[in-house]
Amino acid sequence: MSELLVGQVEPVVAQLGVSEFFLGIILVPIVGNVAEHLVAVRVAIKNRMTLCTEIAIGSSIQVALLVAPLLVFISLLLGHPLTLVFNSFELVALIGGVVVTAFVASDGESNWLEGAALLTVYLILGLAFFLLPR
Repeated sequence: MSELLVGQVEPVVAQLGVSEFFLGIILVPIVGNVAEHLVAVRVAIKNRMTLCTEIAIGSSIQVALLVAPLLVFISLLLGHPLTLVFNSFELVALIGGVVVTAFVASDGESNWLEGAALLTVYLILGLAFFLLPR
């Protein structure tokens, strides 16, 4: 399935006129984690906000601490090195997302304002990556 998805990136970029950054950072993760997002929403509707926050943050931690480093080492073994080189815009977006998430998670509780802050950061980053020149 991943090969199908990656094979369709260039035609979708050409047809929709969006940048590869936007497609890879905003659209693909939403589609790839739709089941996880639905569970988080269902848990939030039941007013179990701590579990909802843990679902969302836990997935990011899993990718950052396990999946990405594992892919780097596997790529080295296969002879096609994968480097994790970020441009300055991506670094600012990453640092901003981490800082806002740390503020939300620091007190161990969540409320609607913190959720709105996370959504606002996501929308701002989504818009920025959408408007980023190709």
